[in-house]
Amino acid sequence: MVKSWLKALWAVLLIPAASLGFAQQKVDLDTFLHKNIGLNDDEIRAVRNGQAVVKALPPRTPSEVLLFGAVYVHASPEAYLQFARNFDRLRSTPGYLALGVFTDPPQLTDLAGFTLDNDEVQALKSCEPGNCEIQMPATSIEELHRSINWSAGDVNQQVNQLLQKTALDRLVAYQRQGNAALGVYDDKRDPTAVPEQFAYLLSYSNALAEHEPDFYQYLVVYPRAKPARYEDTFYWAKVKFGLKPTLRIVHMVTMRGQPSDPIACAIARKQLYSSHYFQTALDLSICVRANDGNPQGDGFYLLQVLGSEQAGLTGVKGSMLRSVAVGRATSNLQSALASIKSTLEAMR
Repeated sequence: MVKSWLKALWAVLLIPAASLGFAQQKVDLDTFLHKNIGLNDDEIRAVRNGQAVVKALPPRTPSEVLLFGAVYVHASPEAYLQFARNFDRLRSTPGYLALGVFTDPPQLTDLAGFTLDNDEVQALKSCEPGNCEIQMPATSIEELHRSINWSAGDVNQQVNQLLQKTALDRLVAYQRQGNAALGVYDDKRDPTAVPEQFAYLLSYSNALAEHEPDFYQYLVVYPRAKPARYEDTFYWAKVKFGLKPTLRIVHMVTMRGQPSDPIACAIARKQLYSSHYFQTALDLSICVRANDGNPQGDGFYLLQVLGSEQAGLTGVKGSMLRSVAVGRATSNLQSALASIKSTLEAMR
């Protein structure tokens, strides 16, 4: 049962419209939401009437968090694209402490503001493989102790300069080599191989391998085989998550459909690095044209899937943290969808 709804979920979100015959027939969104996501009639009716509905989906492992959200928006999909890609707006979002967009090619100056706080720098003095406050590979931990003079007055500057140089080098390597360059986190007792974990995050159904959808395929094989109408953007953010600020580097992939496609556009935000909490993360947004007689008029359905692997959610204590994390994430996604709807409709 779980596999069947996951297959349909990823199929709708990731398989191009033409490959499913959507160009010739209407997307039966009600059936999808009911049979494959598990929304009841009242929840489906709420989505169609413009209310944001969010559902936490069953995880395969304690560390996995997967949310689905949907809302009808009486606006154009292009308006959503402009909204989602407005980094000035994102910088002003509560919780965002800093944000920078990388140039093409990326430069070290793009990372101004990508810094650890003083207490995090001090914690790195005792950082070692298997026991470190920051997610990083063993090679970076070794270089940290080899390169930094911990008794110097400018230790914070030294650490952050090394952090920025390492971040730039790894981003450039990713742009050349793809997922293989994401490396391994050795900060915990059990290392986390990021490329393998990202592949696992995408492995909800063998339907993806059978159909080889362009959107899924590009996320896996980047930078190879870039389809037409796709755009890559890279940015970093310093965000307040939980008890401490978190540095993240993100690869945003934007897909624009043809005017006749039911799927108007899609955006994937693929985490390349996070200093805390999130070992891997992938956020997907898709705009499905509302050519289904919705009483509110022409618009689109915004569907979002937020998937992540998070540290610290196993064991007795972790299960309690998981309950809090999932509850907070569900509430935040519902508020975000409602805010997007309100903002876009006010701009009409």
